[in-house]
Amino acid sequence: MDIQLKKGILDVCVLHAISKGESYGYKIISDLEGVIEISESTLYPILKRLEAGGFITARTSEFSGRLRRYYKITHAGLKKLVSGRDDLLEINQIYKKIFGGRI
Repeated sequence: MDIQLKKGILDVCVLHAISKGESYGYKIISDLEGVIEISESTLYPILKRLEAGGFITARTSEFSGRLRRYYKITHAGLKKLVSGRDDLLEINQIYKKIFGGRI
């Protein structure tokens, strides 16, 4: 898959997982299991990029004696999520027109 297309899809998937409520890395990976494969080494750069873009915020809190980073979606992140969803729907329509819903 084209790297830029996959990057955009991963961003939308991560934002969607976080939009359900404040979350942390392992939970995000678990929430996306069965939908799209994502590893910790892929997830954390995505989270850093989304935070730098103002699409999510992060806070650190102690959990079971360890620090855990929690992520929350921002208003800009919700707008990006809606836009990303619309892009995926458009891609799906193109796919259906080209392949008739079949590969």
